[in-house]
Amino acid sequence: ASKMLVPATGQQCLPLSIDVRQPQTIAAAVDEALKEFQRIDILINGAAGNFLCPASALSFNAFKTVIDIDTMGTFNTSKVLFEKYFRDHGGVIVNITATLSYRGQALQVHAGAAKAAIDAMTRHLAVEWGPNNIRVNSLAPGPITGTEGFRRLGGKSAEKSNLFSVIPLQRAGNKTEIAHSALYLASPLSSYVTGTTLVVDGGSWLTSPNSFSALLDVWAAGANQ
Repeated sequence: ASKMLVPATGQQCLPLSIDVRQPQTIAAAVDEALKEFQRIDILINGAAGNFLCPASALSFNAFKTVIDIDTMGTFNTSKVLFEKYFRDHGGVIVNITATLSYRGQALQVHAGAAKAAIDAMTRHLAVEWGPNNIRVNSLAPGPITGTEGFRRLGGKSAEKSNLFSVIPLQRAGNKTEIAHSALYLASPLSSYVTGTTLVVDGGSWLTSPNSFSALLDVWAAGANQ
């Protein structure tokens, strides 16, 4: 991806591998990035683990793993970057969350709980770190085509069943729309925006049915593969 981005953008791109559950790997990556670029302006917390599963079938370890990646990973990365750069220089944090907890989405207790915690974290950190000129916001996408989440969470089944017709904008979103939304939150265009969640889902969470039986069918089909 890095090799493709450099000629496509004309910019430098430094590929680094980290485990957001391990603060020491984050610290090493931040040190390497600062060595290369001398500054870090924006942090996008997008690490996540998700899958469809009824709570009754969800193992204790599966729930913990999602919390560790999503919630703990967001805190770990934010705290490391705060200590190493943002505290003294300011910066922008964008946390990728979800609308799952807004109404209690079926088969998503693990991800819904993890993302709801991140939205709370967004507000807390915005309050505490605002005086350091750090803005912290959440971005909650809806169903987005061409993504791993779309594949794993029944997007194709919803597409075939024409379920997206109940969304106010009558369609799923695309990756470019999420990129534009992230750019807004990361750019000076949102210089007076902090501690909020930008929902980019075409109004989906307001009107889409919580199809428990249909989601169970998707889960069962995946479990049997």
